[in-house]
Amino acid sequence: MRYLVTVVAGLAAFALASLADVVTIEQIICKINGDIITNVELDHDRADLEKQLRANGFTGQRLEDALKAELPNLLRNKIDNLLLTQKGKELELKVDADVNKYLADLQRQTNTADPQKFQDLVRQETGKSYEDFKADLKNNYYVQGVIREEVMRKIQFKTEEIRAYYDEHKDEFQRQERVFLREIAISTQGKQDNPAALAAAQKKAKDLVERARKGERFAELAQANSDSPTAKDGGALDPYKKGDLAANIEALVWDKERGTVTDPINIGSGLLILRVDEHHKAGLADFEEVEPEIQNRILGSRQQAALRAYLTKLRELSFLEIKPGYEDTGAAPAKDTAWSDPAQLKPETVTKEQVLDTPSRKRVLGVVPIPGTKRSGSSSSR
Repeated sequence: MRYLVTVVAGLAAFALASLADVVTIEQIICKINGDIITNVELDHDRADLEKQLRANGFTGQRLEDALKAELPNLLRNKIDNLLLTQKGKELELKVDADVNKYLADLQRQTNTADPQKFQDLVRQETGKSYEDFKADLKNNYYVQGVIREEVMRKIQFKTEEIRAYYDEHKDEFQRQERVFLREIAISTQGKQDNPAALAAAQKKAKDLVERARKGERFAELAQANSDSPTAKDGGALDPYKKGDLAANIEALVWDKERGTVTDPINIGSGLLILRVDEHHKAGLADFEEVEPEIQNRILGSRQQAALRAYLTKLRELSFLEIKPGYEDTGAAPAKDTAWSDPAQLKPETVTKEQVLDTPSRKRVLGVVPIPGTKRSGSSSSR
């Protein structure tokens, strides 16, 4: 009896140890053209979703409800991205320049000149190898490119629609007087006691002002040269109302024409260059002023439906199989996505008589007799 108790206790301990070391076996759950999706990828997406929701302040029941609403769409989203990436490659969209520019900007913003140190930083911050990070970035540009070229450009609307929207929503286009600015900041921090470094920063700022005034795109100059976090957005700043800015800076930009570029402004820790992008007067905005905003609103309202229709079409034209137990919430109606396991396929058995009764096969096989048959096609066993 004591031996039996010992054995049972040992088995219980083994079972608990086994549960503590549960290992997820990676399995293919979806085949889509030449690519696959695995259960491990969906697990990673679920973890990323929860992390993002928590970062946005979701906790407790609110977090559970958000996860419950979004989790069924994880496979759909994965299929969507794969289809768009595949389409981007099929269309041979040119994205390498965008990828390289993004990486160069990121390297500059993180002040990491050494390539190896930059790759180590990417690995540390993302948990991915540099190669995987770059591949994901490239795929994202494929997705954006296909949406832009194949979906957004094909959404059509007339000028009359824009005007009608303006007339029906005039209360939404009442403006406070605001100025819209872009900035380029050249840091002089730590250079005050180094005349040569300070002079180099001042010369760089003056050169940038001249280039901007000669017509070079201010946003591109900001992306390539600004030391401000706004560089990634082309130096774009939130709009300012009267009194928001320091008096000396406001005087340089408030009543100035669109396109005005200031001389470098010494702000202590750096040199600031500002460009006036827009100046909205108080009251009802003119139609021409808000026309681009209305276009974006109309595009935004129609984008999701157009994109979903496009993705449904891609599904219809694709080879797509989904393992039982998983669901594509964006499935194309009447599309057969039944899972086929090659290991379960059985060879088709065909008798000699069936072959001989098939006219097309008779003609082919008439050249080389089937073993056990006469040249006439009748069996020698008959």
